[in-house]
Amino acid sequence: MSQSGTAALLSFVVPGVGQIYNGDILRGVFWLIVTPGMWIGTGGLLGWVCHVAAAGTAFHRGDLRERRLLRAR
Repeated sequence: MSQSGTAALLSFVVPGVGQIYNGDILRGVFWLIVTPGMWIGTGGLLGWVCHVAAAGTAFHRGDLRERRLLRAR
């Protein structure tokens, strides 16, 4: 599995972990805090949106790293 696919899968299971896997620590912490807040704060109505968005952004950033368009920190 590619780095972007692994990051997306990790972030789908636990939002933010895929970003941390990609090296985006602050983005990962953001998703770790915001997603559960949205699940709880909206009664689950918008939590799934954050959950899927976290996986999508992890995939996108991982893909950019694989293509070398984004520097590793």
